[in-house]
Amino acid sequence: MIDQITYGLLRVMSEKAAPPVVPDHSSWDRISDHVGADAELVAGPAVERIYMDFNATTPVEPEVISAITEALCDAWGNPSSTYLPGLKAKGIMNQARDSIARMVGGKASDIIFTSGGTEANNMVFHSALEHFWKSRASAEGGQEENHQPNGKKALPHIITSNVEHDSIKLTAEHLLKVGKADVTFLPVSKVTGRVEVEDVMAAMRPNTCLVTVMLANNETGVIMPIKDICQKVRSAKRSSSSPRVLLHTDAAQAIGKIRVDAQELGVDYMTIVGHKFYAPRIGALYANGPGVMTPVYPLLFGGGQERNFRPGTENTAMIAGLGKAAELVTANLAEYEAHLLDTRLYLEQKLLATFGKEKVRFNSHFPGTDTLPNTCNVSILGQGLQGHRVLSTCRRLLASVGAACHSDRGDQPSHILLNCGIPYHVAINALRISVGKGTSRQDVDAVVEDLRDAVERLEQTD
Repeated sequence: MIDQITYGLLRVMSEKAAPPVVPDHSSWDRISDHVGADAELVAGPAVERIYMDFNATTPVEPEVISAITEALCDAWGNPSSTYLPGLKAKGIMNQARDSIARMVGGKASDIIFTSGGTEANNMVFHSALEHFWKSRASAEGGQEENHQPNGKKALPHIITSNVEHDSIKLTAEHLLKVGKADVTFLPVSKVTGRVEVEDVMAAMRPNTCLVTVMLANNETGVIMPIKDICQKVRSAKRSSSSPRVLLHTDAAQAIGKIRVDAQELGVDYMTIVGHKFYAPRIGALYANGPGVMTPVYPLLFGGGQERNFRPGTENTAMIAGLGKAAELVTANLAEYEAHLLDTRLYLEQKLLATFGKEKVRFNSHFPGTDTLPNTCNVSILGQGLQGHRVLSTCRRLLASVGAACHSDRGDQPSHILLNCGIPYHVAINALRISVGKGTSRQDVDAVVEDLRDAVERLEQTD
């Protein structure tokens, strides 16, 4: 009875309230701000800021907001309930699961909803280690190659790169520190910016249980050779006593910008992050046949939701938003990709024309390497032109010097760039400018002009 009353009040309130004002694409990239970077602007007129940090996060698509709002109003029931409101919530979740699966080339049963990418990545590590030990326990007797020279059991071995997101890097470092796994952090090539397949194979050990390499780097935009890595690892000859090598890619930065097909790539796991493709801050883990073909072990224990892989009452409204955003990616990817590439190339041309090729270094350009269509990592060379100083002097541009999770280290060069072979004096001046599907050439013109003015002010000051 209380549920019915609450529901009735909610509907009445929603009908009486004015409809929400949802900004269109053109307003997302331009944000009115009364406070500029310089003290002289604090009391000045409003400044229209231009957002170009779409690798950090994206605004929620209007159609996605509508899907979330509808689910909040009409699908408020517990998805585990068998009466109508619960069944409606369950139906919305199933539809979203199917949409997400289509976006990444999987089946609906392959999708496990999570709170975000960090949780999904941690689930992969946890599952790989659990599978390693359970496989060892079920084997008959110990094999010599599964022991170290000192007679101790060999730990599970993980291969990753030295340019991963912190939710991979720090998890791997923690497992190494507490003695739960051995980890190889492969350096990327300083020529291509990529993890090279040959280096992955050279790092393989009899006790290797997981290879995890991101699909695209969030700072350089470099696309990693995941398909080739998976093919080589799967075709490698291994002893029957060696554990299965599970293959994972964090696709957070790639989805919504380039075509992503988990089956084609050959991965066992793929991390999906909603807020990178105009969805809310929720995520999912793709697992190829979870619990049947690919091991998945829960980090949490509770009510058995998500087939016991991820217990906890599901966040129906955010899942509905994630599903709608996935639908839009599937329907419009070719258009998105073409616009992003055209806009980024125009941005790079304007930067060269404004500052000259002697003063500009593109840290996202590596010979023979494919990169994301939207990502421009650039350094404006010169003393006193550190990236954080340039951005704080800009009156309009909203961008970053690297990953958002490293924003508290803005006065230090990105370790990602340093690991890619970018010299210190270049890396410390780096700006990561990532355009979105609503970014226009007019926005680019305004941003480059803003950068020119900021650089001139800094050079006059110094």
